Amino acid sequence: MTHHTSIASVRLLQPVFLLVIAASLLACGARPVKPVENLPSTGPIPLVRANGRPLIAFALGSGAARGFAHVGVLNALRDAGITPDFIVGTSSGGVVGALYAAGIQGDQLTNIAMELEREQIIDYTTSRLGFITGDSLQMFVNKQLNYRLLQELDIPLAVVSTELQSGQKTVFTKGDSGLAVRAASSFPGLFIPVTIGDHDYVDGGVVSPVPVDAALDLGAEIVIAVDVAKAPPRDSIINGWIDVLHQSYLIMARALSQVEINRADVVIRPDIGEMSWLDFKQRREAINAGEVAARQVIPQIVEAVKRKSQ
Repeated sequence: MTHHTSIASVRLLQPVFLLVIAASLLACGARPVKPVENLPSTGPIPLVRANGRPLIAFALGSGAARGFAHVGVLNALRDAGITPDFIVGTSSGGVVGALYAAGIQGDQLTNIAMELEREQIIDYTTSRLGFITGDSLQMFVNKQLNYRLLQELDIPLAVVSTELQSGQKTVFTKGDSGLAVRAASSFPGLFIPVTIGDHDYVDGGVVSPVPVDAALDLGAEIVIAVDVAKAPPRDSIINGWIDVLHQSYLIMARALSQVEINRADVVIRPDIGEMSWLDFKQRREAINAGEVAARQVIPQIVEAVKRKSQ
């Protein structure tokens, strides 16, 4: 099932955001492709219906450090006995989703989140293409997953990235888990685009901040979406071109995510406040907010399962 939505406001915002990635596009050119085994690839995922109930997917959205809230959401749903048949993640949603899909759940997932240092996943460099290589993020994910491929995880996982040259959404379902998550998390202008095969990839949030459509396309009958993104502040002080681009991105991401979120059965929006995208200091508050928000919608999830089971 493929969804096509034409939203005038989104179209108007896209050219603005393209300014952010224009430098990367100009600099990419023809680069040598390093041969890598088990390159991430697309395709269907194995789905097994549990006890005759509808197929449930968790769609975990982008939000950088605000993605710590995903930890609280997933643990609260797990404690309530609500488990997914598969997970789809964009950006930070892909990182947390990968750990959960590998069986890292509950206190173990919380401990990893609380002990994570920014230097473990962010490595700085000097390049025309970005300031962060993404190597550390890739290694962190693969190490936590014991180097299992996407198709080898306990729960099927799909991660959403953006093919830079064409702007097409790409949903990785097989291959190197760390590399796929890195591609789905490489925010343009900060991270160097990830080369897979003969294509370059950037953050999935560019085209799908909350990957509801990808979950539906893969066969979900119930989609539980988690939106951790920061709303564009109306009282923002615009002092330069960086502020203009940042605010424009927030506006575009909100418009894009709303398009897909409308197709979810249940939406969870943790109240994280003004936590910035790179603020690890408020991770505990974000996790707690995720738990609270998830518990509030459990009756809605139960009702959705009952309704679609009938």
